[in-house]
Amino acid sequence: MYTPDLEPLAGSIGLSAAVACLPLLTVFVTLGLLRWKAHFAGLAGLVVALAVAVLAYDMPVNLAGLSATQGFAFGLFPIVWIVICAIWLYELTVTSGRFDDLRRIIDAISDDPRIQAIIIAFGFGGLLEALAGFGAPVAITGVMLLAIGFAPMRAAVVVLLANTAPVAFGAIGIPILTAGNLTGIDYHEIGAYVGHQTPFIALFVPLFIAFLTDGRRGVAQTWPVALAVGVMFAVAQWVSATWISVELTDIIASLAGIAAAVVVLRFWKPTGSDAARERILLARDADLDSGSSGTAPITPAPVATRTIEAAPLTTQRVWLALFPYLLVIAVFSVAKLWSPVARFLASTDIAVPWPGLDGNILTAAGSPATTTIYKFTWLSTPGTLLLICGVIVAAVYRVSAPDAARLFGSTLIKLRFSALTVGAVLALAYVMNQSGQTITIGTWIAGTGAFFAYLSPILGWLGTAVTGSDTSANALFATLQQTAAINAGIDPTLLVAANTSGGVVGKMISPQNLAIAASAVGLVGRESEIFRKVIGWSLGLLLAICLLVGLQSSVLAWMLP
Repeated sequence: MYTPDLEPLAGSIGLSAAVACLPLLTVFVTLGLLRWKAHFAGLAGLVVALAVAVLAYDMPVNLAGLSATQGFAFGLFPIVWIVICAIWLYELTVTSGRFDDLRRIIDAISDDPRIQAIIIAFGFGGLLEALAGFGAPVAITGVMLLAIGFAPMRAAVVVLLANTAPVAFGAIGIPILTAGNLTGIDYHEIGAYVGHQTPFIALFVPLFIAFLTDGRRGVAQTWPVALAVGVMFAVAQWVSATWISVELTDIIASLAGIAAAVVVLRFWKPTGSDAARERILLARDADLDSGSSGTAPITPAPVATRTIEAAPLTTQRVWLALFPYLLVIAVFSVAKLWSPVARFLASTDIAVPWPGLDGNILTAAGSPATTTIYKFTWLSTPGTLLLICGVIVAAVYRVSAPDAARLFGSTLIKLRFSALTVGAVLALAYVMNQSGQTITIGTWIAGTGAFFAYLSPILGWLGTAVTGSDTSANALFATLQQTAAINAGIDPTLLVAANTSGGVVGKMISPQNLAIAASAVGLVGRESEIFRKVIGWSLGLLLAICLLVGLQSSVLAWMLP
């Protein structure tokens, strides 16, 4: 029976935390400085995590190895499974020829690529995060931006930055529900607190997207739409989280943001749209001509793409073009929000005590660890729901079964290195968690007393950066945040919410998300370059959240519900 020791090195929490950080430093240094490919960086971090677990934390070798296998399995299913099915669904729309109609519909809303990026990456991506999460928004919106003319690198950076503010309430509020279950705090209260933090990030993200797509000129020429989308999303997120529904917050906010764009564009048009499109296309062509775009992007190359005449967009064509995405919204809404269906899907989950691991590990508090149970969500996972949507779309679009199967196979092949990356990073996370490394880091940071209010979002950022999931970050640190807050005389709900809010800006640098974005736009092997482009945004937004939470614990306490 293994019980983690939070201070294994000379009884020093500081020294132990420094050693526990080595696996994370390995990943970030090999990605950001040495420019290794993501799967090599993930494997290197895993090796270091295993070494620290065995040599510093005295974790038995067999238990450390089994922790890694459980994490690797979780990385492949459900996470990689979700991404595979999401990209396959997109490929079906391209093969059928209907994706061109979707582009024309988006052009009908606005032909300005900068505004299209805001609507797709932030608005539609937020809706996908609200319903599915787990990397699906990054995969789908990444290839959509690629299809409308963005260079692969720019598309990847934009969708990673956009996938921030919606994360806290993603997948029908699961991160906040998890925090509530673990701490005993009413999740509605936690959600209301988060709804008074993340809107300040959401408010500015569309403006950041305008800057990333076309620099200062893009902001100057599109700010009315960008500001309207950000304000409406932020206000709707605040109102819904506080008074309507935590589970529906991002659905309401995303639809409100998209509606704001449509309304503003009826009365105002941006300047410089044609010039902006030309600059964006020239940047893409220059990137492709230089041969720097890495691997081929996700495309249905093995199957002949059907050509549909560019006739006027009739009502039928519009509905057919929108059908896959309306279907996804409908299927996920029923699966997540209709209680009888949600209960049935949950009943199909299979709990698998991990062989050789379950029953042999305790938490640092001495209670049996629950993380050694692998939940095989074969039907309820978003990946399987996306697969069902894909089968229906293939039938409606009249894509033959052999062609659909070949598309699925080509997607598997193209995602093989991404699958290795995600598996390695989740294996690293499980080893760090079950050996006690992660909780050592958290305990050390929490030992700063009242000043911890300013640092508490860092734990959420760290947990999400490692695991790729705000839900997992809350599972790791929500209880620690609660205990530290009580000991320091700080509102515990505030710090539990801060853990969730900090996690939203950690997701963009997660190796898991980097791998998904790189695979979607054809930059496999260039994850380190993507990381260097987004790390500054992540740290800057983290600093803003830290300042906000710290001030909310004192002079800005009046802001809290």
